[in-house]
Amino acid sequence: MSTALDSRLVGFARALRTHGVVVGTSEVVDAGAAAHVLGLDDRERLREGLAAALLRRAGQRQVFDDLYDVWFPAAVGTRLGTHDTDPPETAADRRTLAAELRDDLSRALAAHDEQALDELAARTVAELGRLANQATTGSFSAQQALDALAPETAIAAALARMQDAAQDATGGSGDGSGGSEGQGSGAGGAPSGARFADRFTRDELRTEVAAFRRRVEAETRRRNAEARGADRISRYAVRAPAEQTSFLLAGPAELDELRSAIQPLSRKLATRLAARRRRASRGAIDIRRTLRRSMSTGGIPLRPALQHASPHRPDLVILCDLSASVAGFSRFTILLVQALAAQFRRVRILGFVNRVDDLTDDVIGAPPGSDLSHAFDDLSRMTRWHRNSDYGAVFADVVEHHLDVIGHRTAVLILGDARSNNTDPQFDMLREIAGRARHVSWLNPEPHRMWGSGDSLALRYSEIVDMHECRNVAQLREFVSRLLPV
Repeated sequence: MSTALDSRLVGFARALRTHGVVVGTSEVVDAGAAAHVLGLDDRERLREGLAAALLRRAGQRQVFDDLYDVWFPAAVGTRLGTHDTDPPETAADRRTLAAELRDDLSRALAAHDEQALDELAARTVAELGRLANQATTGSFSAQQALDALAPETAIAAALARMQDAAQDATGGSGDGSGGSEGQGSGAGGAPSGARFADRFTRDELRTEVAAFRRRVEAETRRRNAEARGADRISRYAVRAPAEQTSFLLAGPAELDELRSAIQPLSRKLATRLAARRRRASRGAIDIRRTLRRSMSTGGIPLRPALQHASPHRPDLVILCDLSASVAGFSRFTILLVQALAAQFRRVRILGFVNRVDDLTDDVIGAPPGSDLSHAFDDLSRMTRWHRNSDYGAVFADVVEHHLDVIGHRTAVLILGDARSNNTDPQFDMLREIAGRARHVSWLNPEPHRMWGSGDSLALRYSEIVDMHECRNVAQLREFVSRLLPV
């Protein structure tokens, strides 16, 4: 058993590394020691022990838990109380089965029965999630099962069950609050306390339904890992941590998760930028003063004298593509820069699709965390006759109308995929911008292997300015902390 456990730990660590979690040999050795001490009797205790040995950042916990459920499953094969069945033959059969499961779900939610919810998740996958395609024999789909079950629709039934239980309880008012009569009433005659209790209970039920969806997804990964192999499921069925999520592939939920990470990320980056600025202010060695100082130590320069540079904060100009293809990447970067605005003397934000619009007042003047959708969604001032990116026309527009905001202290940051839809690239206009600025950096959210493919001008533009691949938060953090001119 020891050999089997050790090989499973090695595979688990390899799966973590494929998802961007840094796990070295020493961490694997520590995890093996922890596993042998903790044993396999308590699965959750083993989970916490391995997490303590293998993880370094809190943001990696979700991918750790997903992979742990694959490599250290809660069960093998069909769980007790469930049985694998062929998919329902007709839509009516599927609706009938889903209605029965939904009724059981509302009962388990009302009772807050964790064991029943676990068993119901296993039943949902076994009875609604089995794929009928011959090419996927033995496989299951969490999305298929959840679409058929529609667990959110069980909230109202669960709330009604809880209210009925409160009405039957001794002293219960029948309103779900468990309180007594005589409370203050609001509009419609309903007690205000009851309305508040209903809202609070609904929020709790929504949270429990979200947890149930995660149970179904975990059970699906477990069953598929048995059919397809843990390595394959780890690679394709486990979502990468938020900092590794591609900007171009992120959906609404992932983008919301990324936006919630802006404030803590900005605080860390602000500290790093300030430290870089302090180091840069020390300046080069002053030879004359160093030699004069060495006279007191027999001519040996034990204490070099430095030419202290006068500290200053640079100007920052952001030129960001807000067309549909890269809007999510540009918006996230703009919100991060908004949180870092104090690190620069002046910040100007120029949005574009095929014409430039100054968004500085809308973004920098707004309180951190406020809704800036009105500034990003109104593309009428950033377009001419179409809504496709035209980088050449944009660079010409900057030179003609906005060149005065760029000077020898200005760092220019261009955000976009460099796909100009086969229009005139205007390389000379970009050279003029680069010649006037202190430094120009281009962040491209596309993988480097796609630069130059199709209508991409990334390789040609990278001959004029420094272009960096910036597909996710990890790469953006690396650029800001190490390469952004300060």
